[in-house]
Amino acid sequence: MQRERGFTLVELLVVFAILALVAALVPAAYDRMREASQYRDAVRTMFSQLRAARAAALSEGRETRFVLDLQKRQYGWDEVALKVLPEPLQLRATVADRDVSSQGEASIRFLPSGGATGGSIEILRAPGVGTRLRVDWLSGRVTPETLLP
Repeated sequence: MQRERGFTLVELLVVFAILALVAALVPAAYDRMREASQYRDAVRTMFSQLRAARAAALSEGRETRFVLDLQKRQYGWDEVALKVLPEPLQLRATVADRDVSSQGEASIRFLPSGGATGGSIEILRAPGVGTRLRVDWLSGRVTPETLLP
């Protein structure tokens, strides 16, 4: 007796159910992955721009400013075009009073002597976790710090 080869209807339905489940989970996983990528990129870019502004102040012997436009959600320093912070992220800054403009711009100034006006910048994700980039006023060094809710 010869058996026919193939799949039963039940086996095909199980496979289609598994495929439907996977297809339903992919968009949610993609959104989480994209937000995490945007967050890491923003932290990395802001950290490197702060360090570049400090290095420029030291090497060129002139004051440089790192600017945060809190209303337009943009950031950057004198020599670089301002970058836009992705929408799901939040931005907070703590700087000296005289480094805040009436238009909602905050800045940290790096001095040729190696110091800075100091302050901190917080990049926050939706649940309130994030990173604080702290600028030391005496040395001008930039250090990252993890923030938990």
